[in-house]
Parts: sequence; C-alpha cells; structure tokens
Amino acid sequence: MGWLWAAYGTSALGTWLAFGAFPLIAVEVLGAGPTQVAVLSAVGVAVGAVVAVPLGPWVEFRRKRPVLIGMDVVRGAALLSVPGAYALGVLSFVQLLVVSVVVAAGDIGFRAASGAYLKAVLTGEELLVANARFEATAWAATIVGPPLGGALIGALGPVVTVVADAVSYLLSAVGIRAMGGPDEKPERPQGAARLRAGELLDGWRFIVADAALRPLFLNTALFNGLVMATSPLLAVLMLGPLGFAPWEYGLAFAAPSVGGLLGARLARPLVRRFGADRVLAGSGALRAIWPVGLAFVGPGTGGLVLVIGVEFGLILCCGVFNPVSATYRLRRLPADRVTRVLTAWTVTTKGATALLTALWGVLGGLLGPRTAIGLAGVFLLATPALLTASWCRPRGA
Repeated sequence: MGWLWAAYGTSALGTWLAFGAFPLIAVEVLGAGPTQVAVLSAVGVAVGAVVAVPLGPWVEFRRKRPVLIGMDVVRGAALLSVPGAYALGVLSFVQLLVVSVVVAAGDIGFRAASGAYLKAVLTGEELLVANARFEATAWAATIVGPPLGGALIGALGPVVTVVADAVSYLLSAVGIRAMGGPDEKPERPQGAARLRAGELLDGWRFIVADAALRPLFLNTALFNGLVMATSPLLAVLMLGPLGFAPWEYGLAFAAPSVGGLLGARLARPLVRRFGADRVLAGSGALRAIWPVGLAFVGPGTGGLVLVIGVEFGLILCCGVFNPVSATYRLRRLPADRVTRVLTAWTVTTKGATALLTALWGVLGGLLGPRTAIGLAGVFLLATPALLTASWCRPRGA
C-alpha cells in the first residue's frame, strides 16, 4: 500500500497547491465576472458528477490499477491543456469549464476504483489503517498546500499551480504503475456482457435497500452539504463586515486542519476500545455541534480565535468519523457492488453540496450571512438522529 499512499499524497498536495487557481485565472487572465466564476465553481463539479454516473458500472468489472492510472493520466492531460492554451494565447472560459468537468468526473472515478482496490487487497483492521492514513494525508496536504500555492501564485501566477497539479497526477500514475500485488479482473454475471442502462442506478438501489448504509448515506450527504454551503457565507462575513485580512481568513482554516491529523490518529485506537458503531455514532454527533458556533463570530482577535476553535473541533471529529465511515462502508459492500455504490455515493454528495450551496447563497442574500450560517448550524444539530448504534453492525460480524 506504500505506493498507493504515496500516489494519493502526491495528487492531494497538487490539488491543494492549485486550490482556487481556476477562479483566479478566470478573473485575472480572462476578465470573468462574479457570475462566470460562480458558474465555473459550481457547474463544473455538478456536470462532472453527472458525467461520472456511468463510470461506476463501467469500472466495476475491470482491473482497478489500469483504471486508476487512466484517471490520473486523463486528469493530468486535461489540466496541462490549460497552460498550453495560455502559452498559445487561446485559453477560453469554455476550456476552463470543460477541464473542470473532466477533472471532477475523474476524481469520482478514481475514488470509486481506489475503494474497490483497497477492499480487494486489504482485510480486517488493515482497511481502517489505510483509510486513517489517507485521511491524515488529506489534512496534511490541506495544511501545506494552500500556503505554498499562494506563494507560487504570488510569485509566478496561477497558471503555474495548475502545472504543479497536473504533474502531481502524472506522478501519481507512475506510483500506481509501480505497485505490486493482485489485481484480478472481476467476472461479469452470465448474460450481462455489456453495460445495461439499468446498471446506472444499481448503486443507489443498493444503498436504499440496505438498512445500515441508507442512514449513513443520508447523514453524510446532508452534513457535508450544509457544512460546505456555509463556507462562502463565512468568507463574505469575515472578509466584509468583520474586516479580517485575507491572511487571517486563511489562518482560520489552515491551522485547525491539525485536528484532522489528530483525529485520524485516534480513529484506530477508539475503534479498538469502543467498536466502530459507537465511534461512528459518537463522532458523528460531536461533529454536528460545532458549526452553529460560527454564527457568533465577531471582529478582532476574539473572533479569529472563535473560528479557529470551532473549526478545530469540527475537523477533529471529522478526522475520526471519516476513516471509520469509509472502512465500515467498504466492509459492508459486496465485492461486485463497490464501484457502483461508491460512485453513487460521491455523485449524490457532490450534488447535494452544489444544491445546498446555491440555496444557502439565496438565504444569505435574503437573511444576511450570519443568520444563514446559524440556520445551517441548527439543521446540522439534527443530523446525528440518523446515526444510531442499531444499524452499525458490519455483515459477518
């Protein structure tokens, strides 16, 4: 798993180095306005999620390593087209939008294939160890990437960070190519030699029919969507009326990411002591109590400390919850359903995030950002109701 871990860390760092690069390119290079930037940020991800729907059943019965390599190469090539077009003076807003769609779809396909590959080669506690490492790596990249990316953008412009992101995907492909271990091609059931239209919905059908996965699925989509929906509103509030400097805003979200590292380290010992069901229910409930505190942020040092404290608590709990949830989900899935379910899961989560972000943008305009943030926090307090110990029993346990 060392090569896969290294590949994941490389691409995660590249992604965070280029965080916010596309909107900056749209504004600084193409002269795009606020509406175009919003379209680039939201529509690219949403359309990418729709494009990714057929990837689940398509990937299900293929060897996973070639798929992982292919997704990396496609994403890297798509991103490299941006600096290429920029150098030739032909870069357009439409190209940025198409590239964002390709990268979003590739992200979903890669995530589904990597989950299936992990389930095929790891068993028992090894799955939780691997997922905890990936979680810690993601938070480490979150801490390191944006400051480095900001420095690169300041010195050389946003296009350079897109090159770095593209190279990170290509290096990830090289790392995955170097992996050893089994990678058997799954056999399709007799009479199902081709992809059928009905298979596109198989992932959702399985989730809805599973009494354990269904509440976890709904909780994840609602929680992630509400948390992400408040991010633009909090930026408006902090950088506008409250008068925080951009570096203070960046610090408020970079420093608490240390909590993600700590949470990922705690996940395994907590599961050993209390069991996965109690850890999921407990960390899922605890992560929901923090966001409402953001409605009370004020100006100055006190407000900055409040945001850092709330985000630290939230990210710490997410750092525990996420790898345990990912491991539980993989253990519950039959081997011939993994990529379809993971694709459906990710598509729904991204779609819910886009929808709730748009809705909360409207609410922020009508009620003000502080009230809309508080309203999201109140709704989040209800999400733990979906997480009860009765459904957290892995099959075969």
